[in-house]
Amino acid sequence: MTEQDRPTPVGIDTSKPSIARAYDVVLGGKDNFAIDRAVVGEMLKIVPQLPEVAAYNRQILSRGVRYLVEEAGIRQFMDLGSGLPTRENTHQVAQRSAPEARVVYVDNDPIVLAHGRALLVENENTTVVTADLRDPEAVLANPEVRSFIDFSQPVGVLLVGILHHLHDSEDPQGVAKAYMDAVPSGSHLFMTSFCASFPEAAALEETYLSVLGTGRFRTLDELQGFFGDLEMVEPGLVSLPEWRPETPLGHELTVAERLMAGGIARKR
Repeated sequence: MTEQDRPTPVGIDTSKPSIARAYDVVLGGKDNFAIDRAVVGEMLKIVPQLPEVAAYNRQILSRGVRYLVEEAGIRQFMDLGSGLPTRENTHQVAQRSAPEARVVYVDNDPIVLAHGRALLVENENTTVVTADLRDPEAVLANPEVRSFIDFSQPVGVLLVGILHHLHDSEDPQGVAKAYMDAVPSGSHLFMTSFCASFPEAAALEETYLSVLGTGRFRTLDELQGFFGDLEMVEPGLVSLPEWRPETPLGHELTVAERLMAGGIARKR
């Protein structure tokens, strides 16, 4: 079936690039359109290692969720700005260790709902909600979110690979704080984001902003601000491969390995 023959889910504008679909392109997925591939093509001209970066982000997602389940004892998750389902999704990692773990995926792209619900039709502990994470009040009041998440118990709040798509004017720190204010002591914030840690960052940021409309590269100090007064989990906010690697790195980090930073912090 060609792309022209493939039915388009209701509410999807295939003439404009989508963050979720562009990420799907980088990961080698098939749930994307020509406009998304064109945008990624422009990004690859600046940083051809972008697929590696996406892989590092998926790898830290797995390591971070395993930590939250196996060491922090978290049994419920809000994955905000989750993107399209791919390999080793949050619910798969969490439920491998704790089958009772509940996961709510939140994304504002209707294609995520279309593909996510099909994937999760037989998983009663996981759901997909179409909502905009930039409106925490609406997300937190959503009936489906509230039916899955018990806000009297610790929650894993995931903002993995999404905060760089929030402009400074959208108060991303305030957004992160609003979610953490809504969850009890013992909850954790898990965040990864583009980091202005290398000379090519400015050029890549310009490309993102011009072709996708979002993609803010922030310094480590700016990214640390997202955690506020939360208690950082070792090793703190670091480049993605440096966060609890399964095997020693043993080499100086490449540009691709420094493109994003991430960490986990606990609410006291």
